[in-house]
Amino acid sequence: METNTVPTIDTSHNFTGCCPKFDPAGWDHQTLHFKDKPFVRAVTRSAMHVPLNMGSVFARVQEHIEDAAALDPAQAIVLSRDLSSWSGEHLFAVTGAVEGEEMTTLTGDFITRVFEGPYSKAKDWIGEMEAEAKAAGHEAKRVFLFYTTCPKCADAYGQNYVIGLAEI
Repeated sequence: METNTVPTIDTSHNFTGCCPKFDPAGWDHQTLHFKDKPFVRAVTRSAMHVPLNMGSVFARVQEHIEDAAALDPAQAIVLSRDLSSWSGEHLFAVTGAVEGEEMTTLTGDFITRVFEGPYSKAKDWIGEMEAEAKAAGHEAKRVFLFYTTCPKCADAYGQNYVIGLAEI
């Protein structure tokens, strides 16, 4: 896979008006290579890993990204991970600087895996990503999850795909 790209996301199948229907083809067992890939970093509050303000934080960040014309819908991913039981980190892929938001970059290699099921399985998926990295002879430095659709759209489409990404 080319540096700083992810498998293309087809945004044309969107009957909810919110999240496009996700096609997992091309995402399973890939290695993504990032070199100074730009992201907006946002933090959410949680209570025992349950997000409390995700909707308002995501809405604010999306608005700022759109205002900055820094979105490529075919490459739009949000990498999420829990920093603790009380907070989560979310990295929104962007094409350039976004005023009013914290900017960061990612450099490294990430192995991927497609999961499908309820959000409550996230802890299991993180463990599976750590095991997959170890089986490939690496230690997972960090594990992110890319939740491909919001809960309402997952219900509407009847599938909840989540992509695990382990930094190796």
